[in-house]
Amino acid sequence: MKKIKRKMSAVYLLSLGYLIAILLGTLLLLLPFSSKSGEPVKLLDALFTATSATCVTGLVVVDTCNYWSTFGQIVILILIQIGGLGFMTIITLIFMAFRKNIRLYNQTVLMQSAGTISISEVLPLMKKIIVGTLFFESIGAILLTVFFYKDYGSHAFYLGIFHSISAFCNAGFDIIGSETGSLTPFYNNFGVILTLSCLIVIGGLGFIVWGDIWKNKFKFSKFNLHTKIVLFWNGILIFVGALFFFIFEFTNIGRNGNFNDFTFLEKILNSLFLAISPRTAGFNAVNLNDLTGSGKLLTMILMFIGGNSGSTAGGIKVTTAVIVFANVIAMARGREDVSVMKQTIPSKIVKQASALLLSYLSIALLATIVISAVQEFDLEETLFEVISALGTVGLSLGVTTKASALTKIVLIILMYLGRLGAFALFDLVFKDKTYKMLKKPEGKVLVG
Repeated sequence: MKKIKRKMSAVYLLSLGYLIAILLGTLLLLLPFSSKSGEPVKLLDALFTATSATCVTGLVVVDTCNYWSTFGQIVILILIQIGGLGFMTIITLIFMAFRKNIRLYNQTVLMQSAGTISISEVLPLMKKIIVGTLFFESIGAILLTVFFYKDYGSHAFYLGIFHSISAFCNAGFDIIGSETGSLTPFYNNFGVILTLSCLIVIGGLGFIVWGDIWKNKFKFSKFNLHTKIVLFWNGILIFVGALFFFIFEFTNIGRNGNFNDFTFLEKILNSLFLAISPRTAGFNAVNLNDLTGSGKLLTMILMFIGGNSGSTAGGIKVTTAVIVFANVIAMARGREDVSVMKQTIPSKIVKQASALLLSYLSIALLATIVISAVQEFDLEETLFEVISALGTVGLSLGVTTKASALTKIVLIILMYLGRLGAFALFDLVFKDKTYKMLKKPEGKVLVG
């Protein structure tokens, strides 16, 4: 066993860990008492739900509130927590509970899981992740319990815990049971929407960012470049996204009369939530099918970008999008070096960002072609669902609930890849184990 373990790459072990969690979750959801009816659950539906929960996505083939029993919902919640914290973080928690030493190999795996670049930072970071997660989820649960109490009484405590964990882990699962979307009954409840928004943003910032903010006592000038990019561009995406949603959905410019009965403050609140949730929480406070075409496209763009590296969010990540855009600007200006915030980005990272963007685009287009070939959905609906699955978002225009077996399998694969990351797939499948440091002859090719 030790020899096999040494041969396992960090990516392989993480991939296997998530797969085991999904399979165990599937087995638990297959138990008769996991559903409210007491009838056995279909294997593919259980697998889809377990994958969606572990990969903190939120796409569902059956309604979480009305279909699953309390036991089934708790299983889903545990899978969400495992997926949000990360498989290796859970392992670390177990080691710490039993006061076991974590070997160098395991620390390397933890480093890749958490997204840090230094082995010396792994264990302190893991402790901060666990403590920080419990702290924010507890605060969120208390606030949501207070806001839910008026409508749900004592049941509000359970709802508060479930939705706090789901929001912080950017999972998007809900147990409200609304037919038009997860939080549509609360579109005008400022307490619920703002609490969930804060949990989504904090969970999506990334564990590295947490540590940097705490270490430097909230002094922006002392933050490392990664933290500065994350904080600044997250703010830009939220503000600009909210502004465009307000224009597209809540003004005459967007020619959308679906939300005319909203007050001005409700329009601002929902514009903000529409900008935050697609990255990559998956909650919706308005019916997404009522959005304009521009609103749906903007949602897809935000889902594709996602959150930040080393966080509970999916997508290509904000830093990837910023670096690719900076590379385009540098090329347009005829510069060889790519710089962001007056710091030069290493060429290796620029290549990784460009490759990651192309990889996600390729996977999304291939999946869209496959689903379009087997089911006659609108292209807009299919692409929306594909990006939502790959970005581990969970927002839906209704494709998932009408999906065939093959479509469900494609979406399961997308959610799994989205949680691992495209590079993890390439490391497992395409990595050249016999690579040697030999430079091949240069060839000239015309581009553009």
